[in-house]
Amino acid sequence: MSERNLIVIALGGNALLQRGQKGTFQEQYENTKITAKKIADLIERGYKVVITHGNGPQVGATLLRHDAGQKVYGVPAFPMDVAGAETQGFIGYMIQQALRNELKSRKIDKYVVTIVTRTIVDENDPAFKNPTKPVGPFYKKEDVDELKKQFPDWVFKEDSGRGWRRVVPSPDPKLIAERYAIKTLVDYGFVVVASGGGGIPIVEKDGVATGVEAVIDKDLAGQRLATLVGASKFVIATDVDGAYLNYGTPNQKKLDRVSVEEMKRYYAEGHFKEGSMGPKVLAAIRFVEAGGETSTIGHLYDLIELVEGKKGTTVYSSTG
Repeated sequence: MSERNLIVIALGGNALLQRGQKGTFQEQYENTKITAKKIADLIERGYKVVITHGNGPQVGATLLRHDAGQKVYGVPAFPMDVAGAETQGFIGYMIQQALRNELKSRKIDKYVVTIVTRTIVDENDPAFKNPTKPVGPFYKKEDVDELKKQFPDWVFKEDSGRGWRRVVPSPDPKLIAERYAIKTLVDYGFVVVASGGGGIPIVEKDGVATGVEAVIDKDLAGQRLATLVGASKFVIATDVDGAYLNYGTPNQKKLDRVSVEEMKRYYAEGHFKEGSMGPKVLAAIRFVEAGGETSTIGHLYDLIELVEGKKGTTVYSSTG
């Protein structure tokens, strides 16, 4: 059973870092404070909120810092799963601080907590042989050529006309390891930040968990989280106003309200780009099929309207 006033919000990269910014802590924290005001508006309206977020630029920058530290100072670089844990910590800190301050300013006595979250994946997932998930900043083609000389094993792909980005394996999330702790905190009224960056990818074998070099899509993991906590709505807040058919062509068409059956057909027809809108649409489909009421994709700045179904692309069950 879903709880009607419980929402899971998956924050896209623009909630933390705007296009063209360098990525300083202060820039990211100022962006987080703006996002916190929008989330506080929902809490003030009586909604219970669970938050997840992306970490593509942040984990990419963290890996570059590790590499530079190793080359310049001999400080050992850490693997990608550890870098993911680092970004969960500092992004969670920004959200906790910004949102708690905003709630206190409105005299709303609610606490925000971050759970460093692991996500279980299948070690035989075919994604490990086909990297698709963008991480790190956007590059020009000439920059990519230089980076390939330094990091020959890195794979780059062009991203929706915005530039080139490094891509890494993105296995499908199977289970959230900290699911019971998250559910307990939500039930007791905490605002929970969880599954940041899709969660730290781990595999379990013979009862032992091991981190792996990959990044899990935050929207697909967000769907698992939303279904787990029994949310009625799953909102994917990004930097576009919705999902489009024939995106980037003269006959592109924005989708408004779409049944899950219709959206599955569009997804199968290949309208949504892998590594970009594709995972968002798949996450929306999965959430509704798992019993959620609606899932909406749209611009972060329209967060309230997305929750109310007034903007964005909303996927719904035709049998609900």
